[in-house]
Amino acid sequence: MRIPCPLCGPRDLREFTYRGAAEALERPAADAPPEAWDRLLHLRDNPAGRTRDLWYHDCCGSWLVVERCTVTHRVFSARPAGEVADAG
Repeated sequence: MRIPCPLCGPRDLREFTYRGAAEALERPAADAPPEAWDRLLHLRDNPAGRTRDLWYHDCCGSWLVVERCTVTHRVFSARPAGEVADAG
């Protein structure tokens, strides 16, 4: 699988570290009830199909939100995580 890093261009998967679903960018507030933190940390989906994942590019140090298909490994887009978090 090749991931299109916005800074470096298309790169091999081995240059990246998978960090989980991109929903982790939508963390509960610090004073949120324990149930909200439990959902974030323990109740995650494992879908077959289109997902949004958080990846770290080891070469340039950028965090990316990658939209991809877990069945075909097709990558639809990769955007800096800061842009996605700001738009959220």
